[in-house]
Amino acid sequence: HVQLVESGGGLVQPGGSLRLSCAYSGLTIRVYNTYCLAWFRQAPGTERDGIAAIDSDGIASYADSVKGRFTVSRDNANNTVNLMMNSLKPEDTAMYYCAAERGYCPSFDPRYWTNWGQGTQVTVS
Repeated sequence: HVQLVESGGGLVQPGGSLRLSCAYSGLTIRVYNTYCLAWFRQAPGTERDGIAAIDSDGIASYADSVKGRFTVSRDNANNTVNLMMNSLKPEDTAMYYCAAERGYCPSFDPRYWTNWGQGTQVTVS
């Protein structure tokens, strides 16, 4: 049973930084040869969008909207995936979700992801 718990959200001024963390369990190399971890976000009235993903080899990919400002990293020893967000803008305001999927990273289409956390709110104002 896969569990994902996000933390680190909050209120930050434009131009500021915030670091999100996601603690995961139920994803072990013994069970899955490889798995992908990702961050999505969803603002009110909009669709959920993938913004960053990282595979078991540490290879990361980003949506154009966050490229150069956000950095995703994973700590397999501590079962966490982090999202460092710099140069935050008001349009970054959203609920941020951690997601996991067995195998290599699928597309950022949320329909291809089956494991989700409950989300953490980020407000840039």
